[in-house]
Amino acid sequence: MLSSLLPASVKESAYRRKFLDNREENLFMGSFESFAAAEAGAPPSKAIGYDNAEAAKTLYSHQVYFYDYPALFWLGRSLADGMTSVFDLGGHVGIKYYAFRRMVDYPPNLRWTVCDVPGVIQTGQELAVQREATAQLGFTTDFKDASGYDVLYASGSLQYLPTRIAEIIAALPQKPRRIILNTTAVHPERTIYTLNSIGFAVCPYRIQHHDALLAELTAAGYRRRDAWRNEGKPIEVPFVEGGDKPYYAGCCFDLH
Repeated sequence: MLSSLLPASVKESAYRRKFLDNREENLFMGSFESFAAAEAGAPPSKAIGYDNAEAAKTLYSHQVYFYDYPALFWLGRSLADGMTSVFDLGGHVGIKYYAFRRMVDYPPNLRWTVCDVPGVIQTGQELAVQREATAQLGFTTDFKDASGYDVLYASGSLQYLPTRIAEIIAALPQKPRRIILNTTAVHPERTIYTLNSIGFAVCPYRIQHHDALLAELTAAGYRRRDAWRNEGKPIEVPFVEGGDKPYYAGCCFDLH
């Protein structure tokens, strides 16, 4: 009740302090004209981005969350239909490879490649050796290596990339047969560029207009198989117009 009586400037200042001091929550702050402007507007007291090998060791657990299941369904269908190569864009240390192998029958000849930043890749390679997963799991820092893969999979990563999905696809000499997106930050009315606190760092963050995202995939030569909303995973940008409307969503598109 007391907070509702405080002036907006006081509440914003209190939230900014919370954002800067954050260690464990998934928080958002501000609105910017572009992805680059958001990066430039990041507070100097925090590191920028995920490129931290030490933090990568403890940041995520290798478990299946309730919001993973739509993408897990389509990935399982893909493997059952004979697709044997997965390019995991922004896949961290291979968290979904490890999580999903308990629930999906991976073919012996599966090739699963994670694309991420160098610090994260370093940790991912070390873990793959420890877990004896190197026969199937590989790593790269170049998204152009996705050329020729059966499935391009991106779970919770597109919003952190300066390059949009249409530009990524356009850069590939051979397009993936299938694209599966999950927990992608979207907005029903427009695109918002903001900052996301992940505890040890702050990241520029794109909350893309939902329909524009699907239109990009269609224009790139893909047809929609499915689309869904990842209910129960919160996202809000306080003190920004329309900041209470973003949500997470996913989709499956096949190449024509």
